[in-house]
Amino acid sequence: MGHIELKGVTKRFGEAEVIPPLDLTIGKGEFVVFVGPSGCGKSTLLRLIAGLEDTSGGRIEIDGKDATGLPPAKRGLAMVFQSYALYPHMSVRRNIGFPLKMAGLDKAAIDAKVEAAAKVLNLGAYLDRRPGQLSGGQRQRVAIGRAIVRSPSAFLFDEPLSNLDAALRVNMRLEISELHQTLKTTMIYVTHDQVEAMTMADKIVVLQAGRIEQVGSPLDLYRAPANRFVAGFIGSPRMNFVGGAEAAKHGAHEIGIRPEHIAVSREAGDWAGTVGVSEHLGSDTFLHVQTEHGTINLRAGGDVGLYHGDKVFLTPDAAQIHRFDAAGMAM
Repeated sequence: MGHIELKGVTKRFGEAEVIPPLDLTIGKGEFVVFVGPSGCGKSTLLRLIAGLEDTSGGRIEIDGKDATGLPPAKRGLAMVFQSYALYPHMSVRRNIGFPLKMAGLDKAAIDAKVEAAAKVLNLGAYLDRRPGQLSGGQRQRVAIGRAIVRSPSAFLFDEPLSNLDAALRVNMRLEISELHQTLKTTMIYVTHDQVEAMTMADKIVVLQAGRIEQVGSPLDLYRAPANRFVAGFIGSPRMNFVGGAEAAKHGAHEIGIRPEHIAVSREAGDWAGTVGVSEHLGSDTFLHVQTEHGTINLRAGGDVGLYHGDKVFLTPDAAQIHRFDAAGMAM
């Protein structure tokens, strides 16, 4: 269960086509992340799958059956929202069990499912508390627990970590990844944060203006981006781009090189420059170097010992240079 097919799916709001015809296959048990900048259509696409938005064209199949016209409750999917959508006057136990109560299950069955979900999510000690007595991470786990008890064929997450602070986001990333490994259920996860996408996904779908730019594993997209957009979006810090005569040497309109694939030296190298800003982060130092090709960002060791105003030379790893044509496509 949990195989989802989108066939020529489109979405229009009035005259505006926000999702042009789109095809996508999500395999059973996959953790698929939709990623892209704000307004790229990733949340709209998730809502189309969930049935919260009507398609303007095309077909959505869930486990081989046409679900295009089905209401959300009939699709066998569970949505976890950014806002948690918990009932503040209900205990954690009642929040998690609420969809089962609405489905008419008896109390014993509800209690058993709630206890099982609470055990998976380490919520056993909080079942009699209300949402207002919980941390943001705990409230998110309650929202996930409410989805788990429904035994859906797929979980849909819409930017679930964006309301959490940085430390909690890292913890919840790990918890959701571990949950996927435990449940082995299909998960579709929307985020604008490419770090979340890279660390959590089996498969990433990169979107721009409602169109799929590339689909692949995190390492596929990192190592072999299909175009300049994907190259610049995937990877942190972002890829450097150089045009002009330097790109022409490589037979390209433009070349790209990631910050971690550039060596820095005080003595000699391909590109001379001056350190502008140096960001010392302990194990890593990010250097922003002013060169004739513009600002080049690179990742160096934490003990590199370079600071503002230092004269340096940069040498990109020739084997790691990405070439792009005038249309921005990888060559």
